Amino acid sequence: MRYQRSRLMQERLADNRQRILLSARKLVSEGGFRAAQIAAVATDAGLSTGSIYRYFPSKAELFVEVLGEAVRHEIDILRALVQAPGSAAQRLQRAVESFAGRAFDGPFLAYAFIAEPADQEVDAERIRARRAFGDVFETVLHQGIASGEFPPQNADVAAACIVGAFTEALIGPIGHARGSRQDRGEVIRTISRFCLQAVSGRQEVPAAPGKARRRRA
Repeated sequence: MRYQRSRLMQERLADNRQRILLSARKLVSEGGFRAAQIAAVATDAGLSTGSIYRYFPSKAELFVEVLGEAVRHEIDILRALVQAPGSAAQRLQRAVESFAGRAFDGPFLAYAFIAEPADQEVDAERIRARRAFGDVFETVLHQGIASGEFPPQNADVAAACIVGAFTEALIGPIGHARGSRQDRGEVIRTISRFCLQAVSGRQEVPAAPGKARRRRA
């Protein structure tokens, strides 16, 4: 006779697993991966260290799950922004600035998500996340190309360049170990301006003294 877990047991196990994930995310948000050691997660979740390993055989697997949930949440936000009313350029700008703004709001989680040294499994999850982000931006780029807002270009490559640009640009400002004190607003504006200029094919031309700037296509 095969043993079957009761519904109550299944619910309890699912509840424990969710408590572990919530505690791990909380600790990563407060201090990065280094703050989310297994013992610390167990204490915060009110479980034993051994219980953690019942659900997540390694710390890397736990971190991958934490990042995976964060990515899914972020993707939902970005998709809503690129599907909202407005021109392709406006929607692209809102999506990039929204991501950058949340990175400044949660720098430890964002730095862990982007660049904090971690196991290979976590790095692999980061690569999958960047590809997923690229898919979102590729959608709005295709729309901008179709409408004539953006010139013809390889939307897949351009989307990957956008994701690479804004994630790389955020490493310094949100990396506490580097002691950056850059102005939040200026960093976000610079990132979004760069991304828009890159896909639109336009750039600002420095004006002569006393003259207004003009734009060149």
